[in-house]
Amino acid sequence: MINASTGSEYAGILGIGSYRPRRAVPNAEILEQIDSSDEWIQTRSGIKERRWASEDETVLMMSANAAKEALADSGIDPSEIGCVIVATVTHLYQTPAIATRIAVEVGAPTAAAFDISAACAGFCYGVAMANDLVRGGSAKYVLAIGVERLSDITDRTDRGTAFIFADGAGAAIVGPTDEPGIGPVVWGSDGTQHQVISQKESWVEVHGNHNWPHLTMDGNPVFRWASFEMAKAAQRALDVAGVKAEQLDLFVPHQANMRITDAMRRTLKLPEHVKVARDIERQGNTSAASIPLAITAMREAGEAKSGDLALIIGFGAGLVYAAQVIRLP
Repeated sequence: MINASTGSEYAGILGIGSYRPRRAVPNAEILEQIDSSDEWIQTRSGIKERRWASEDETVLMMSANAAKEALADSGIDPSEIGCVIVATVTHLYQTPAIATRIAVEVGAPTAAAFDISAACAGFCYGVAMANDLVRGGSAKYVLAIGVERLSDITDRTDRGTAFIFADGAGAAIVGPTDEPGIGPVVWGSDGTQHQVISQKESWVEVHGNHNWPHLTMDGNPVFRWASFEMAKAAQRALDVAGVKAEQLDLFVPHQANMRITDAMRRTLKLPEHVKVARDIERQGNTSAASIPLAITAMREAGEAKSGDLALIIGFGAGLVYAAQVIRLP
C-alpha cells in the first residue's frame, strides 16, 4: 500500500508583495513612434503612463524584490518555502526555469521550482496551484510569482499594442490557514481564439537576425471576449465560493483595459462599496504581474486592508482565464 500525502485542510494568502520599475513612461513618449494621440490612448485603454524596466531591473531582480516583500509581509522564514511557482512569458530563456534562480535569491535554494506560461492569467493559475499543493501536502508554504518585462517584446511602432504593455512583478505566499482563504478556482481556455493575442514571430523566424519576437493583439475580439465572457467566469467564481457580490470588499481584475474593467463591473452588478482596482492608469498592462501589483497599490492607498474579501480574475493569450475569491493577508 502506498502512503498518501496529507496537507492542511485550508490554505490562504499569508503575504503579498510587488516591485514596480523605477522608470515611468508617459503617453507622450509612446507617441514619438506611433500615429495616435494621448486622448485616443486614454479613451481606449485608460492608460496615462506605464512602467518600463531599466537594464538592471531583470525578471530575476524584480521577482526577488517582490518575493522578499511578500515574505516579510507573511512573517514566514524563506527556508520554509517548499515550492516556487513563477508565471511569466518574458523569461527569454527556454531553460532553466527562472524559478530555480529566484528560489536561491530569496533563501529557499532547495525548494521545488518551476515556471508556468499562462499569460495574463498566470498569477491566478499560480495561486490555484499553490492552494492545491498546500492542501494536498506537497508543500507547506508556496511562493507564487507573476513577473513580466513586456517592454522587451513590445513592437514600439505597432499602433495597436505599443501603448499597452509594461513591466513589473508581484508575489504571494500561500500556506495553511484555519479557515478557507482561497476559493475554488474557475479556470479554462478557448484555444479556438489563440491567434487574437499571440507572439507574432516564432523563435525559428527570428533566429539569426538579432531581434526578439513581438506580441500582437486583435483588440476588438479580445475586448468582446474579456468584457462579457470573463464576467461570466467571475460570477461562477463567486458562486462556487458561496460569496455574494455584496459581500465583496474588492474587485481586482487583470489590468488589461479600463473599459473592460468597467464592463465587467456593470455585468457583475457590483455594489458601490466594492472598490475596483484601476492600477492600469499609471502602471500599464503587466500581464501575470498585474493583479498583485494592483492589490499592493490598493493597500498603499488605504483602499484595501487585511481580511478584505476580493474577487480576482486573470485572462489573456491562449485564450486562458482563471478566477477565484481570496481573503487578503
